[in-house]
Amino acid sequence: MPQYLFVYHGGHTPTDPAEVEATMAAWGAWFQDIGGSLEVPGNPVGQSYTVSRGGVEDNGGANPASGFTVVKADSIEAATAMAKGCPMVVNGSGSVEVAEVHEIEM
Repeated sequence: MPQYLFVYHGGHTPTDPAEVEATMAAWGAWFQDIGGSLEVPGNPVGQSYTVSRGGVEDNGGANPASGFTVVKADSIEAATAMAKGCPMVVNGSGSVEVAEVHEIEM
């Protein structure tokens, strides 16, 4: 079954203990809904850097990544349907970029 990379954009890191608890509960519930399709839960990420031939910039680009997850699904349509349940999508604080992971034989 193909794997799909979910790259999160946006959102924020809660600081209030009640908000932290609610956020963690929402992510836990979504991961539970995904069930056996969850391959790598992933994590939030810190400051991103853009590396190009011209050098390194600490701007993270136009829409910097804020985290990632890897799931398995039968199709891109099934993967994007899963992504619609992401707490950042549901609460409107961010978006999920979905891309199939292609296996390359070395």
